[in-house]
Amino acid sequence: MARPRMARQVLFVEESPTRMIDRIVEEEGIDRREIIWFSAGQPGSPPPAWALEEFSRKIVELGLGAFRYTPSAGRKRLRELVAQDLEETGGPSLDPGQVVITAGGQEAMFAAFSALLDPGDEVLVLEPQYFGYWGLIRYFQLRPVVVEERLEEGFQPPVEKVNEAVRRGRTKAIIVVSPDNPTGRVVERSAAKALAEIAADNGAWLFVDEAYRTIVYDGASNPVFYDYAPENVVGIGAFSKDPGIPGWRLGYVYAERGVAEKIRLVSEKIVYCPPLAAQLLVEAYLSDRERRKEFIEETREAYRAKRDLLVGILREVLPEARFQKPMGSMFMYIDLSAYLAPLDVSSREFAERLLREERVAVVPGEFFEKKRRVYRVRVNFTAESEERIRLGVERAARLVERLTNTG
Repeated sequence: MARPRMARQVLFVEESPTRMIDRIVEEEGIDRREIIWFSAGQPGSPPPAWALEEFSRKIVELGLGAFRYTPSAGRKRLRELVAQDLEETGGPSLDPGQVVITAGGQEAMFAAFSALLDPGDEVLVLEPQYFGYWGLIRYFQLRPVVVEERLEEGFQPPVEKVNEAVRRGRTKAIIVVSPDNPTGRVVERSAAKALAEIAADNGAWLFVDEAYRTIVYDGASNPVFYDYAPENVVGIGAFSKDPGIPGWRLGYVYAERGVAEKIRLVSEKIVYCPPLAAQLLVEAYLSDRERRKEFIEETREAYRAKRDLLVGILREVLPEARFQKPMGSMFMYIDLSAYLAPLDVSSREFAERLLREERVAVVPGEFFEKKRRVYRVRVNFTAESEERIRLGVERAARLVERLTNTG
């Protein structure tokens, strides 16, 4: 009897590191309440109460309509609000027809890749790179061309090296995340302009992931890639971080109208339509401009305080750790080479021991960097209280000391 064969591309699919952490917790029967969660990219607070109240009212008012399908591109009202919000918060000026609402940022990425890339296409990757893109590169059997962003240069894209690596007619896309996951850097405006021009000159797509676009600190501002190359830029965003509904799965894609329409068709085949409840909540949130602005400012201040606390604690208890102070996002990417490299303990080995022995969850750098042995970890500084941030770093330092003494 012949056994059927799985699709070839599924053999390349990797488990997400955050899902890996959940699996370890479940398999070992660890009480989730014992764990200090520095891993998942989600905030530690809910959306504002006023948005939830308006959402609840709308759900009741709609009756049966609250449980029906929506257009595959999302509700027109939400697409209008997203376009308005992008422009009012320093983003591009778009027509609602250029916006496609998706079932989360991950689905937005998958639909955009499906619509615009073919197996074997070259894709320029700025490394460290968000692990979700590495998974898609493998699944779609793309050919990554890696250009390293260096800690010593603030993880800014090395424009000259990008220009050298891009090949006209061969490089199909460039991927950039800003504010970045995992490093927290925001691309400087001059670099954004240069990347957009490189994409336009070489006929490449420029995928711009802006999931953390409203979470920026210390006067940093997001560059508008779309202004420099509107026919090449595909913007990707999510509402998992702002207003903070990761489990409700809502995101968006924007692009030129013809491109957006093709992405919509692919999205329709994946999820048919984005979840209605999540759309209604985000509509309520984006409709009240003044209170939304206040909420963002309060959230940023709370995150900035936690970021600065983490910086101080690291310098106190792990003084040999190296990092770039995040300009945006929820993450700090911490280089522990001074401690781990002499022991030849990779970030994955360290992260797994930290979880099992000290009940602290971080994401290993191996999932963001594929070219070499990595001794970095990603830490989310927004989800836990200030007290637990200190406790988590102290536990990490305790493991480092134990490894050093027994290494």
